[in-house]
Amino acid sequence: MPQHADSSAVKDYLLGLQDRICARLESVDEGAGFIRDAWDRPEGGGGVSRVLSDGRVFEKAGVNFSHVMGTTMPASATAHRPHLAGAPWEAMGVSLVIHPHNPFVPTSHANVRFFIARPADAEPVYWFGGGYDLTPYYGFEEDCVHWHRVAKGACDPFGDELYRYFKRWCDDYFYLKHRNEPRGVGGLFFDDHNTGDFEQDFALMRSVGDSYIEAYEPIVQRRKTLPYGERERDFQLYRRGRYVEFNLVYDRGTLFGLQSGGRTESILMSLPPLVRWDYARIPEPNTEEAKLTEFFLTGRDWLEVNDDQ
Repeated sequence: MPQHADSSAVKDYLLGLQDRICARLESVDEGAGFIRDAWDRPEGGGGVSRVLSDGRVFEKAGVNFSHVMGTTMPASATAHRPHLAGAPWEAMGVSLVIHPHNPFVPTSHANVRFFIARPADAEPVYWFGGGYDLTPYYGFEEDCVHWHRVAKGACDPFGDELYRYFKRWCDDYFYLKHRNEPRGVGGLFFDDHNTGDFEQDFALMRSVGDSYIEAYEPIVQRRKTLPYGERERDFQLYRRGRYVEFNLVYDRGTLFGLQSGGRTESILMSLPPLVRWDYARIPEPNTEEAKLTEFFLTGRDWLEVNDDQ
């Protein structure tokens, strides 16, 4: 790891990001505030979980900071780096999931993280990761285009093709193989990011982290007062089941947290408070519920959709 790689600067940024996002979400909700739960991890490190429950807009919002360390790399982190097996490590990040009351407001997820491994017989190795994705229950093209425009703007200073690359990675990652469908309308995803220029890599993580709330807040403001009824709420709870399935079966962060002895309460804060599963449920043809999977959850290029309008 280069001499100028500064994990303390990354930690300061992440704690500030958590504060800024919570403040913005509280302003949007205009009701409940976040509770703050600081915790220690016996194996090393700790974190601060911030949770808003049963607000006016958000049924549950969790924004978690963690800074944990250990003496042996977890299996989920060494699958692609076998040479680091057994190395001491340190990981820090901010991870959040927002579950709104109104079915017309999408669920959103974001994460930015930093990892260092320090093998005994080699130089330390660092990498960054992160991204964000959007999971609507009822789709709006305007929202999808805005979400992806902001995501592209966050990536553009670091390379013309970076957004396309991270967008494809996101589509591939947030895919439920057992359902043969995407979890949502995508966004950004990247991992193992180390160009050898720490300052540039750190700047990319900051750009992604800072852009999340700019992507999400306008969507919430547009949709939070739309009227809805029992039909829409029932469909939202059913589709939340897909979110739970992905997090418990595929999500790397969940697997890493559990394998590394993380705090279960914080790791599973991403799960919605209410959810339902129905056997072999198929939306009625030509309904907004059917349009979700037929039009929105197809991995489409939302910037091209905008160009065609």
